[in-house]
Amino acid sequence: MPKKKLIVLTGAGISAESGLKTFRDSDGLWEGHRVEDVATPGAWLKNAEMVLRFYNERRKNIAEAQPNAAHIGIAELEKDFDVTIITQNIDDLHERAGSSKIIHLHGEIFKMCSEKDKALVKEIRGDIHIGDLAEDGFQYRPFIVWFGEDVPMIETAIKMAYDADIFVVIGTSLVVYPAAGLINYVALKVPKFVVDKKLPSMPGMKNLTLIEKPATEGVVELKKLLTQLK
Repeated sequence: MPKKKLIVLTGAGISAESGLKTFRDSDGLWEGHRVEDVATPGAWLKNAEMVLRFYNERRKNIAEAQPNAAHIGIAELEKDFDVTIITQNIDDLHERAGSSKIIHLHGEIFKMCSEKDKALVKEIRGDIHIGDLAEDGFQYRPFIVWFGEDVPMIETAIKMAYDADIFVVIGTSLVVYPAAGLINYVALKVPKFVVDKKLPSMPGMKNLTLIEKPATEGVVELKKLLTQLK
């Protein structure tokens, strides 16, 4: 008998417990910067050097961080379920925890692309500098979906949500669209679980179980509940 399709949407709350901050931590600032200054196409046009410096620092932070019990717990679910993770996070903590199928909606910190052609992608572990050019002769930029840009993987994610047998949300406030709307594509009869230390308001959502805990604690409770649905 095939395993049930378990789709897990994760957000910044799961990586926060690995020490990675988000722009929602304090008054809209991300590591002391306004999002408009470091995570928009306009910021890149205005001051590409500052944007590169910001993401070079994030790359260092993420390289030093370790997957936490929530990342590992989700990876362990592959024993019993066909798990696909849809993450809003740009880190690689799900990969390092052992998960095998991951869709990054907002890009990946350890990749860079041409500022003209985002299909020209290359891995990067160190820093990106002004003057580092892609094969088309244009400057490399972080392979990140900035605010105001299209989210190329959203159609794939919508199909995953539509086909889910079980849908789980962990560590996201469900306010950043289009990712926040994915749960609305899940069939009414499908069991849905939301794990977050501050639960979003979800009036009228059918077959919904809410777990108001940080990701590391909430995943423990989630795994117990999922054993009944194998």
